[in-house]
Amino acid sequence: MADRTRTPTDDRATGDRVARTLGTLERERATGLLRVGDDGAFHLDRGAVTRAESRHAPGPGDLIGALGGPDPELPALLALFDAAYFLLGSRAEPVFTGGPPAHGPVRRITAATLDHERRRRRTLLDSAWPYDDADTAAVVPVRRVRRQRVILTGLQAEILLNADGRRTPAELARDLGRTAFACLLAVRGLAAAALLRTRPHDPAPASPVTPAAPPPAQLPPREAGPPTEWAPADHDLLARLRAALAELG
Repeated sequence: MADRTRTPTDDRATGDRVARTLGTLERERATGLLRVGDDGAFHLDRGAVTRAESRHAPGPGDLIGALGGPDPELPALLALFDAAYFLLGSRAEPVFTGGPPAHGPVRRITAATLDHERRRRRTLLDSAWPYDDADTAAVVPVRRVRRQRVILTGLQAEILLNADGRRTPAELARDLGRTAFACLLAVRGLAAAALLRTRPHDPAPASPVTPAAPPPAQLPPREAGPPTEWAPADHDLLARLRAALAELG
């Protein structure tokens, strides 16, 4: 089957292009590979996503050492959702090539499930620290802590102990056997606590009322949810995934 490049007719939100392409391929029950530029790819089997790889995220083998639980499927699931977060946010052009399904045990995941989790993660990151430059910069701890008392999560302490001023959050994630998203969230929290060197940011405009941050599971109000014609999100799977992320964090 020839390559087919998918783009939505309304490209107001370039970051949603990959998600909408997945939704289209899901309705067509397509089987093959959806490449997202040089960032990575989704494997599809009759419209469902079965695997995902991203150059920004660790693979299942990198996560096995950090998971002490009895669930053998968990590393693959965590790696898939980790990769999907970066792929769905990519601005690269998605290109689908039909072909045989991936070999080995697979979990069939809908586009809505991946998109729902991607939006939730983006909300969490923005609530922790609203600037994304810390996501790709080398992690450099400050030399002096201005606070007298600092409370860190286990992962934040691990990141500070291993930061060498050269590795990015994604590189630290691979070396520590953690998910890239968990490291991003931890790094943004460290940046908000002024424990990392970050570039200067313009202060937010003064306002008589400071709006409260949205709850972690709530979608950002500026974004609509997945289109209604998509297959529904698997909320049981999402709950299981979030419990695993909380345990790892």
